[in-house]
This record gives sequence, structure tokens and C-alpha cells, in this order.
Amino acid sequence: MEAELIEAVRPAPPHPPGARVVPGGISFVVRSTGATAVSLVLYRMGEAEPFAELPLPPECRTGGVWAVTVPGLDHRDLEYGYRVWGPSGPGDRYDPRRVVADPYARAIGGGGERWGGPRQPFEGFRYRGRVVADEFDWEGDRPLNLPARDLVVYEAHVRGFTRHPSSGVAAPGTYAGFAEKVGYLRELGVNCVELLPVFEFDELANDRFDQVAGQALWNYWGYSTVGFFAPKAGYSSGPDAAAELKSLVKALHRAGIEVVLDVVFNHTAEGNDNGPAISLRGLDNQVFYLLDEEGRYRDYSGTGNTLNANHPLVVEFVLECLRFWVIEYHVDGFRFDLASALTRDGDGTPLADPPLLRAIAADPLLRDTKLIAEAWDAAGLYQVGSFPAYGRFAEWNGRYRDAVRRFVKGDPGTAGEAALRLAGSPDLYDGRGPLASVNFVTAHDGFTLADLFSYNEKHNERNGEHNGDGEHVNHSWNCGHEGPTSDPEVLALRRRLTRNALALLLLGRGVPMLVAGDEFGRTQQGNNNAYCHDDELSWVDWEAATRNWDLVAFTRSLIAFRREHPALRHDAYDGVRHEAEGLLLTVEFRAPGDVVLVIANSHWEPTEVALPPGTRWRLFLDTTTREVHRDPVPVDQDRITAGPRSVLVLTTAPRGGAEG
Repeated sequence: MEAELIEAVRPAPPHPPGARVVPGGISFVVRSTGATAVSLVLYRMGEAEPFAELPLPPECRTGGVWAVTVPGLDHRDLEYGYRVWGPSGPGDRYDPRRVVADPYARAIGGGGERWGGPRQPFEGFRYRGRVVADEFDWEGDRPLNLPARDLVVYEAHVRGFTRHPSSGVAAPGTYAGFAEKVGYLRELGVNCVELLPVFEFDELANDRFDQVAGQALWNYWGYSTVGFFAPKAGYSSGPDAAAELKSLVKALHRAGIEVVLDVVFNHTAEGNDNGPAISLRGLDNQVFYLLDEEGRYRDYSGTGNTLNANHPLVVEFVLECLRFWVIEYHVDGFRFDLASALTRDGDGTPLADPPLLRAIAADPLLRDTKLIAEAWDAAGLYQVGSFPAYGRFAEWNGRYRDAVRRFVKGDPGTAGEAALRLAGSPDLYDGRGPLASVNFVTAHDGFTLADLFSYNEKHNERNGEHNGDGEHVNHSWNCGHEGPTSDPEVLALRRRLTRNALALLLLGRGVPMLVAGDEFGRTQQGNNNAYCHDDELSWVDWEAATRNWDLVAFTRSLIAFRREHPALRHDAYDGVRHEAEGLLLTVEFRAPGDVVLVIANSHWEPTEVALPPGTRWRLFLDTTTREVHRDPVPVDQDRITAGPRSVLVLTTAPRGGAEG
């Protein structure tokens, strides 16, 4: 059969890259600027050895692009890869002994389709491409294009969101299982889900061991991309991951919830000099990676390699990827992991005008997508407030996180900066506006909100790194006892600080972001770097939502109040007045017909606060008494008492939008 296929191959158009079904066969297009020869290697699903290897003839090459049509192939039982020959100079990694994956493959096979399923034991090629015939009925679905000022973001891990036995879904740990929780998200009031990586990755790519639990560790979070155009097959309950993910997006859109994908373009799963050659390394190592003069990998990501993001071919690759997910999966935006690494030049120098970021910001197909940068990298480049935004990128505001954490726990001298952060960080985003700030107190990386007030120190012993991994400075406080306790005073204080943090997060200017489960006290037992755990440490425990129903109702009330008050969602800095003294802050938000006053006291003693004159104030909530008033109640118009470690919210509106 191999001889017949070799005889039958014919040139194909050199664009677009990847593999696709065409009349009479399948076309394969692969790019490699330095390759001297390429062979197409064909496999049957489930078989270790290829059934054919087709050298691509010279007439199938246009410049650095190899394109061929192979007649008679059935894509339903086919997997493929490439064998590449090329020079062996410094920085070259061409190795015809190994087969490499197509970086444009729309599905990755090779035995890893089921989460945790065994990989094929054969040496070399494990990440085989599959040919996908796109057939999906979107039923008129379109991206929602919600205004940024209205967003409340909810960060979640697809598998962890429903994998716990308490989730009650039919397909736990999958896209379909996540879709079963859409009703909960709609009732909570969030309108944007930010999904941790769903690009194909290898969850088994972790050689560490959990000595405490006596089990292997995982690459659970997925921040090590194998296939940039392929959805994570292990998150699917059936054989068609693409259709299941698209169905999830469609279900979220029907509920009025946008979908933002956490994307990783700062590095790949190929690691350092000793890492595997999966795809990019074997096709164009010098193009895709930052290398030093000896051809070794520059590491600004903390993973062993850094993508050469501002090379023209890499710019094109990233743009094609982003466009693909917008067009094919209807996603509404992207959060860029360690985005400051994307500003670096070929020698690692940060660029004031990075070609990649400029191209993303200016691309017409991406015009309406949300763009969010994690504005730092692992090598110390910190650009919060100074990220090259081009009027398009918002930023994870790490300074907001630290300031609010320190204030809520009662660190002296922190009220001034905390007030500034609640006001939308005008010191950081003057000229860009408060919507450039994605405000968060917790994220997937770090303590959960419950753990933030339950632990003074991180407890990562189960990570297999002797508790040396994870952030060392967490600005956390255990409220007097490290970890679980039955002390009612400690528990009451922890609950109050949790409510304080939620109130400050959701009732200020900027775009707030919650982490899945924080609204009902999810814990990771003090682990602040749970990237390697696929067990109850990382899974969302839905029984906690029942136990802590009052906290869920409180969070829902805050989101509803935010939705009802334009003074909190304004996209400029006018109408904000903030004051701070000691451990007390007040922030007054004004918009036409609407005023909201936030008072926060982080001192352990109550304090009297003079109310601004000229306004008929009503009380919406007081975290000391846990009172939340759907109809805000009148109060004394001169002074109000802010209880110890409390947040009060007042408004002029007779209705506050509160629920529960």
C-alpha cells in the first residue's frame, strides 16, 4: 500500500497549514524553513508502527512549506506525523530518527485520548495528529460581546470543576459535566468564565511522586501545550472533544456567559535542552525558541524554554491560533499566561513595541475579543500598569491582590493603597481607565480564599519538592490557628474576613475575578501550588456549597448589587473619592442617579465614621452582623459605626439588587 500511496501523491496548495479532508483524499501542509527533506508518516489508530511513510517530492515544496494531497485515505482511522531532515548547526534540532507532530493538528491521538489513559509504550512519537472533518451545528450562536464594564469573571478548571463525586453531574470532569453547572453559574450572576488551559497537553508529563499520599503526581493544570489547535481530548466524555467543547461554549452563551481561554504562548511542553522533541523543536527550533549564542534555550518562563514570540513566523503562528479559536469555537477572549515573556526580543531584551502584541491588538478578526495579560514573567519582568496594551489589553492586577490581602488581614499602613485599588488603580491605569484592571484576591495559582485566612504558611509537602515550591510571600493570616479548627471565634473571624474580601473585590471599579469554589469556602488544605494534584485537593467540593449556602447567597447578593449600580461599573475615574487613615478606608463612587459608599475597617476595634453630607444614605450590608438588605435600610445620616474587621456598603438607592 505504501508504494501505491507514494505513486499517488500530488502537490497541494501550500496554505492553510495543517491536515484537512479535500475532495478525493486528505491534504497535508507543514512548514519548516530549514528542512532539507520531509516525510509524511501515517498510522492506524491504536497501532504502534506506521503503515506508510511517504517522502514528499520536490514538486510538493514551495519555499519552506511542504504540501501534499494523498488520495484514498479515510480520516476516521488515521493518525499522522512528520519525519524531518535538516542541518545540524548550533541551535538546530532536526532529527530524522524521530517523528514529530503537526503543530496545526486539530486533534491529538496516540493513546492519550482518555484522561490518565496509558500512552503507547513505543519509543519516540506519541503525539500523533488526527484529521478532523468539522461538522457542528452552532444554531446561530455568536460571541456575546458583553461590555467589559459589566463583566464578573469566574476562573475554573474544566476537570476540577465537576470531578468531585459531590458534583452530581452525569459526566464528571468533562466539558459535558461543566455544561451541567451552567445553571448554577447563571444563578450566581457571573457572566464570563475563564477556563484554565484547554489546548491539548499531556497530564502524565510529571515525574514527581507524592510521598505523603503514596501516588504519582500529575500535570493537572495543563500549562504545557502539546497541540495549540487541538482541544484537550481527556476533558471529553466521548470520542469528539471538539463537538463537546463547542457544545459547552454554546450552552454558556445561551446563559449569557462569555468564554475566555487561558492560553500559553510563552513556552511549550518541549522543555529545556533535555526535553522531548514533540513538534516545534523538530520543525524549526531556531525560529520558535529564544536561544543563546551556543544554541541553548533561554528560560524566562520557568519551564526550560521561551517562545521566540516576536519572530515574524511565530507572530503569524500565534495569530492563526487565536483566530482559529474565535472562528471555530466562538470563544470571547483570551488570558495570556506570563504575557511579559511575549514582549521579549530574540536575545531576551524586553521590547517597548512588541510586534506580536501590536499584531494581536490590531487584528480585525480579534477586534471584539477580550484580551487579558498576566503582566509578568518568571524571570522578574513585572509590567503591571506598564504592559504594552495598545488600547486593547487588560491586566491581571497583581498589585490589587497584594494590597487588598494585606489590608484585610490588618497590616499597618495598607489602607491608602487598598483604597486606590478599589478606586480602579488610577496610579497604574491613568489614560487607560479602570477596566484595564482585572481585580482579583485569589487565582488558581496560590491560596484559595478560605485558605488565605486559615494558614500563615504554605503547605505543599505533597508536591514532592520538600515544600520548596509555590509562592513564599502570600500575605495570609490563619486568624490564630494554623489550618482546620473547631474554635468558634476563629471560625467566625475567618468567615468575616472572607466576606470582607468578597465585598471589596466585587464592589469596586475594574473587572472583578472570582475563583471557582471561593464563593463557598473551597480549601486546598494550605497548598498554594496544586498544579500537580488530580484528587480531592484540587477538585471543587460541591458539598461545601451546601454547608456554606449563606456565603453563596452573600456572593450572589454582591454580584446583583454590582449589576444594579452603574457607579461601580463606570469606565472612567471621574466620580470616585477615596480616603484612608490608619486601618480605615472609605471609597465613594458616583454616577448619574447613583451613589455607593464602601467603608472598610481592618482594625480589631470598632470605629465611628462620619458620613458624607448631602446624601440620604441607606445600608446595603454590614459584614459584622452579616446583614444584607435587598431593600437598603435608612441609617443615621451623620455617623455610622464600622465594627471590628468589617465592611459596610451604603447607597442612595431604595433597591440594592441584593438576593438571598
